[in-house]
Amino acid sequence: MSRTFLATLHYDGTGFVGWQRQPAGRSVQSEFERVLERIFSHRTVAQAAGRTDAGVHAIGQAVSFAAPPGWTDETLQRALNALLPRDCWVAAVSPMHSDFHARKSALSRRYRYDVGTDPASASPFRRPYEWPLCRPLHVEAMEAAARQLLGEHDFRGFSAKSDKRHYRCRLSLSEWIARPEGRGVSFHIEADRFLHHMVRMLVGTMVDIGLERRPVVDMATLLERQDNSETSPPAPAQGLYFVAARYPAEVYEGRMGFTGAAAHLV
Repeated sequence: MSRTFLATLHYDGTGFVGWQRQPAGRSVQSEFERVLERIFSHRTVAQAAGRTDAGVHAIGQAVSFAAPPGWTDETLQRALNALLPRDCWVAAVSPMHSDFHARKSALSRRYRYDVGTDPASASPFRRPYEWPLCRPLHVEAMEAAARQLLGEHDFRGFSAKSDKRHYRCRLSLSEWIARPEGRGVSFHIEADRFLHHMVRMLVGTMVDIGLERRPVVDMATLLERQDNSETSPPAPAQGLYFVAARYPAEVYEGRMGFTGAAAHLV
């Protein structure tokens, strides 16, 4: 009987059309499933907690899949890392209960968006991995805007698609934090669900507030709108990172946690 596993996946999104398989272009899902097919000798579907777009990175993408008998978390991690391309890496593999699903079982997801405000953010070693704004920001105004997002709201004004059953999301984290060595700021956000381009549209709007192009009160106004016509353009994809997915303790076999960067938390 097959066993269900959860892989914590890092990837550089620069060369991908996103997580999800596409008719054309290189996707993270197709690369991951290609490796699973090679080591299991049959096609295996991999499910992710979040369907990141083209150019978006991950440092804790949660990926679930079924493995034939005999595989362990240690042997799977070694096999995956031996065969995955250089822009992908599995940080950990955890055995899960049989009904676990990376997307459907998630309680919340966490993202981070990096903005570079110093001149060095334009460096070719940094610009593929952040928004190289190269300008100072009124961070206090951005923090005030971010606080208005906490709790449950209708984020229709921050969605790039209009085909959802509903647009309500519950945010448990929404804050701007200074990056080390004066490199700028990062936006940290966690919610039970996200809409298409939601994080990038929120960041784009808050950066406009930080540049004093629009007032802080606009954030509350946009949360009341039924379309995105007044929302600022989305921030560039390369500054966005899928950081982690949170799951209930009972879906783990002997472990409980928060997939991603550092530790497993409930």
